[in-house]
Amino acid sequence: QVQLLESGGGSVQAGGTLRLSCVINDYSDTKYYMAWFRQAPGKEREGVAVISPLGSSEHYARSVKGRFTISRDKGKNTMYLQMNSLQPEDTATYLCAAASQGTLATLKFDPKNFPYWGQGTQVTVSL
Repeated sequence: QVQLLESGGGSVQAGGTLRLSCVINDYSDTKYYMAWFRQAPGKEREGVAVISPLGSSEHYARSVKGRFTISRDKGKNTMYLQMNSLQPEDTATYLCAAASQGTLATLKFDPKNFPYWGQGTQVTVSL
């Protein structure tokens, strides 16, 4: 059973930074596309960033491009999301997800295409 565990959430002021981590328990993790999604209360889950299995390709939501950076450390089975210039609208529960099939083009940011999910970590940004 593939399991994902997020960490690194917290509360920051606008303009601050956070780095989220997601550990996957499958040591053949390089077969997975991995992604960050977020969900705010009363809103749909939205894709934030996705990275290819070997880390050579990335894709970002327009709302975070230029502020957030997704990366992965294959030796540690860990994916990261560096979040800079955080704004109150970034407040949400951030979830990591993984998929062993598909491509960046087919996975898109559709949660239905990702079968494996973590429990989420809360990010709160205040003015």
